[in-house]
Amino acid sequence: MTGTARRDTQAGTVVAFDADVGLGEIESEAGDRYRFHCVEIADGSRTIDVGASVDFAVVAKFGRYEAATIRRER
Repeated sequence: MTGTARRDTQAGTVVAFDADVGLGEIESEAGDRYRFHCVEIADGSRTIDVGASVDFAVVAKFGRYEAATIRRER
């Protein structure tokens, strides 16, 4: 994982994902939205379904906060 300024792990839902470009967005339980790139999906699959429940970390990256270490909830 890349980036700095980690915050605690959060729960959320994938609200958008474009497999062609590998970009998506997660909405946290608090209603905040964080963008992510598919390389941050922890299982290495590089794809995730919209509507999937996930746990994720938030990191400061490229001047904004993004989702990282994204794990599907079981």
